Amino acid sequence: MEAERRERLVTFPFALVTGATLAYFTCMGALLPIVPRYVEDELDGGGVAVGVGVGAFAVSAALLRPWAGRLGDRFGRRVLVVAGSATVGASVLCYGFAGNLFELVLLRLVTGVGEAAMWVGAATAVQDMAPADRRGEAASYFSVALYAGLAIGPLAAESLLHASGFDAVFVMCACCAFVACALGSRTPRGTTEVVEGPQKLLHPAALGPGLVLLLGLIPFTGFGAFLALYGEQIGIDDVGPVFLVYAGLVLLIRVFAARLPDRLGWRVASTGALISVGVAGAILGLWRSVAAVYIATIPMAMGMSLLFPALFSAVVNDAPESERSSAVGTFSLFFDLSQGIGAPLLGVVVALADSYQAAFLVSSLAAVGGFAAQRALHVRSTDVDLEDAETAHS
Repeated sequence: MEAERRERLVTFPFALVTGATLAYFTCMGALLPIVPRYVEDELDGGGVAVGVGVGAFAVSAALLRPWAGRLGDRFGRRVLVVAGSATVGASVLCYGFAGNLFELVLLRLVTGVGEAAMWVGAATAVQDMAPADRRGEAASYFSVALYAGLAIGPLAAESLLHASGFDAVFVMCACCAFVACALGSRTPRGTTEVVEGPQKLLHPAALGPGLVLLLGLIPFTGFGAFLALYGEQIGIDDVGPVFLVYAGLVLLIRVFAARLPDRLGWRVASTGALISVGVAGAILGLWRSVAAVYIATIPMAMGMSLLFPALFSAVVNDAPESERSSAVGTFSLFFDLSQGIGAPLLGVVVALADSYQAAFLVSSLAAVGGFAAQRALHVRSTDVDLEDAETAHS
């Protein structure tokens, strides 16, 4: 019985942290279509103002993720989840009082501080509670809550905006964040340790897998950034159905094939993911048609479903338990870098080649680079943990 309890994944605390993640990302998803409109409609901002208002959040989040990880290792995961959610809720509640772009940017920077803490705390707590041979599965469930929130939030926000206006949306978003704070108050503290002497800001266990993640995400960065514009050229007036197909496939794979990264091992699973996103980029770059867009969406969804859980489990396996939050904080930084580096790089390709398909091809080559980087990694493999677990059961 004791061994069975140790191997159980979905426990009450696990469900609470996952629920907090769902509530939190419902808030963040709701803000995606609302903040640009608020800047344009209420603050009379143009394109640059919209970009600044939206992007300010990511700046503080990216800069503080490694620091949040160190705080999680020192004081526990719970403080990150609770304080991060509360900070986001309080700052979003004040968005409606922003009378100009400068005030909104300040509030968005504060939101980014909360985001850095909440994401690192919740992601680490989920891994703390997962058996060693089910960490990829735990990451899959965590990402399902994340994606579900990002899908639910915009729909709820659009409906509420038309019915009651911006202030009502901001109140709803704040309430979602405070619900996440309440659910997160039961987050296990996890293993903590006071480390004496100077510490590296970026955890070495996350740098290699993070680089692979960055390169592997670039095909999706191009897919997300340029598909709408490319679609207009080939006769797709509304790319909403394309993204709906993508999101549906990702959720299906991560729910019904959640254990696949653990069964395959992080290296095999990430190899399959990199091949899939590379093929998707190549299809978009070499075949100019509506059919190609929908066909490419399938390997793109397959690859994105496996890439994060596989590499995340590699990071967690390689980092000491008392440094896990630091490793997760460093790893999550590469999400921001994939957008901050990948999108401008592909934009330059589009400008030089005057072709969106050229950008898709370059993104495919980035996946090849990710495969080369992955082959050079020396990480304690999940396969070893699986073998150990199977031996223990036998």
